[in-house]
Amino acid sequence: MAQELYNKILVATDGSANTKRAIRYGIELARVANADVCAVYVLDTSAFASMPMDAAWTSMYELLRAEGGEALKYVEDKCEQSSVPFEGVVLDGHPAHEVVDYASENEMDLIVMGTLGKTGLDRILLGSVASTVAHTSSIPVMIIRSIDIEEIDTADD
Repeated sequence: MAQELYNKILVATDGSANTKRAIRYGIELARVANADVCAVYVLDTSAFASMPMDAAWTSMYELLRAEGGEALKYVEDKCEQSSVPFEGVVLDGHPAHEVVDYASENEMDLIVMGTLGKTGLDRILLGSVASTVAHTSSIPVMIIRSIDIEEIDTADD
């Protein structure tokens, strides 16, 4: 049944340890469904929108872009270990909007992403990329709640 539903699975990553569990779920689902994984890292440029473009801004942008490349390399390595076809892309913009737009424009069958599971004031102040994606995407979204960092580190590597 999974084979019929999923051919292209988008796995969103921010490069943090909290996304490792979602990455594992997305890759395993792709392996079982014989699907491709497209990993997306969104460089959140909204934080820099009010800053003048100078050498410091350019340097920070390049550093964040390199972090995105490292995040995608992690997913690529995990896909290779599971013999799952991989494609990765670094996007610029607001993370939730970029994930939804990319998934739609590239005809993804499923979006898999993690969440920190913030509640209360933290969620109101910080917002939730996963929540926004889930509420605005016309493509099915699988949200994987992260687990303790120590549990991730021992279970993953």
